[in-house]
Amino acid sequence: MWYDALPTGRNRKILMDEKRYLLEQATLLTNRLERISVDSIWARRSSGHRGALLRWVERLQNTDAEAKLSREDLEKLERLIHEGYRLLERAAKERVR
Repeated sequence: MWYDALPTGRNRKILMDEKRYLLEQATLLTNRLERISVDSIWARRSSGHRGALLRWVERLQNTDAEAKLSREDLEKLERLIHEGYRLLERAAKERVR
């Protein structure tokens, strides 16, 4: 995977771009999760998930550009983002019914 590479030269730019991409995705997702209707059964779950994403956004914004995230950190964040989109999908399906 991309984070197996050592952060030197061109690989450092790839890591910084990926970090920026994950930050953008997490920020976008927190905004969308906030808009789930309080009447939805998914509202409570999305609230807790949004809080976890907000902590990650804050962590990513407060780390300097050269800071390297561990493989486990990146996998956790990617799982959070993936699950967040699944929550949005479920809330949307509920709304359509």
